[in-house]
Amino acid sequence: MVDLVEFPLDPDAPLSSLVYAFGGAEAVAELKPGQVLSTATRDCFAGRVRTAADLPSQVCDLRYINPQTGPFHIAGAEPGDTLAVHFVSIEPSEPWGVSATFPFFGALTSSRDTATLQPPLDERVWVYDLDNQARLVHYQALDADLRLPLPMDPMHGTVGVAPAMGEVRNSLAPGAWGGNMDTPEMRAGATCYLGVNEPGALFSIGDGHARQGEGEACGVAVECSMNTVLVVDVIRGDYAPWPRLETNEYLITTGSTKPLEDAFRIALTEMVRWIESLLELTTMDAYQLVSQTALTPIANVCDTVYTVTCKVPKALLPQTSAYGGIHQALSSKAAAL
Repeated sequence: MVDLVEFPLDPDAPLSSLVYAFGGAEAVAELKPGQVLSTATRDCFAGRVRTAADLPSQVCDLRYINPQTGPFHIAGAEPGDTLAVHFVSIEPSEPWGVSATFPFFGALTSSRDTATLQPPLDERVWVYDLDNQARLVHYQALDADLRLPLPMDPMHGTVGVAPAMGEVRNSLAPGAWGGNMDTPEMRAGATCYLGVNEPGALFSIGDGHARQGEGEACGVAVECSMNTVLVVDVIRGDYAPWPRLETNEYLITTGSTKPLEDAFRIALTEMVRWIESLLELTTMDAYQLVSQTALTPIANVCDTVYTVTCKVPKALLPQTSAYGGIHQALSSKAAAL
């Protein structure tokens, strides 16, 4: 029998009742290790942007961008532990999604931190039809008669826990606590490992994407509300200093900072340390092995700081189990649901 906790969202709840930060908020529910959570998330615009005429600057209160579902208190999770979150399913809950461009936001425009003299890009909105059955996301050009079907690849852009030292961080920012990493690797079948900084971890998710290119270049993916099922567990006394992921095919580390090359360095350093521990190698031997096997997709170059991931194929490594094989155990539990 499945130990299931259901946490639906009230569609009539005011936006101010949702959570827009990691840290500083009371838990909305408690989960026990091994429990399955079925919940929902709103899109980053909280449903306010539905047509090409709905410019976010006009229809959204920018204080209430990127709402999160949570935080959830994980029973028994203490600072120094690692929270394991296995995504069983991530499915769009509406037949539409949206993307947009903003003045002074995105990878290919000037911004507050990268100031230039050319005029800002236009604020525009693209609406995507989502076909869950065919697993397609339909792109429609605004200035041409071009419509393209793209593969649906649902994921959560924002996954995290309360930061260390009692800090409160806006949900638009990624960091060592997780947050708005915007990596397409955060899809169903992946297990995310987050170092616990506060009692109960205080875990939240949001920012559903029907699909997103690596880098999230314009700053906005195909944003949509989600129905999500996940399983949580706690790894005692083994702290992940930066978010990690594991899939059936890859070990994945992350780094979030500016400049981009320092985010790359964090992700690669974390992978070297992980491989060093898993295979009982010296640092230099692990460094050499990672250098010859790693893939380094860029997750985002648009948020307040950037995120880079480092992926090592598990097939290239000796048979070994990260965190005592918890990914395999949670995957088996998910398959039985």
